[in-house]
Amino acid sequence: MDEQAVERKRNLFEWFQALVFALAVVMFLFTFVFKIVTIEGTSMLDTLHDGDRVVVSQLFYDPQPGDVVVFASPRYENNRPLIKRIIATQGQTVDIDYEAGIVYVDGVALDESYTFTATNLDGGTELPLTVPEGEYFVLGDNRNNSKDSRFTSIGTVKRSEIVGRAVLRIFPFQSVKVI
Repeated sequence: MDEQAVERKRNLFEWFQALVFALAVVMFLFTFVFKIVTIEGTSMLDTLHDGDRVVVSQLFYDPQPGDVVVFASPRYENNRPLIKRIIATQGQTVDIDYEAGIVYVDGVALDESYTFTATNLDGGTELPLTVPEGEYFVLGDNRNNSKDSRFTSIGTVKRSEIVGRAVLRIFPFQSVKVI
């Protein structure tokens, strides 16, 4: 075999090694660090739309008010992941004036410029509600078309049910943005 053939084989092998390594890194990242979730429904309009795809970060995540999170539990439509915004964390008290459409946390009205509609839909959860330890009160941004913590079928979300925080919309490509 001539030197050029040996060199081509060596280059091909190096490319193959690099490709295998890159695939292993991507598999690791998307198994332990990130997930891609497809949005189903309109409960997060105008922030997210039906069919959008978002990157969800799950590594070293500490949920905070204002974060858009993905969560799942057998209680929610056969463990189907849901995506909502954290409004209050453990120990905080949530109240909603449904006539005025205003959400209060610890007696302070929230500035919710991200909402698509005012909060006029009562889901049956008794308010005011103090969020239990290790749990979160979540609402969709499209308040009158969202099944969220206002509904007894959802209620507050346990920390163990949170998959992670939505950090980046990656599809559709013309609408890529940090969430």
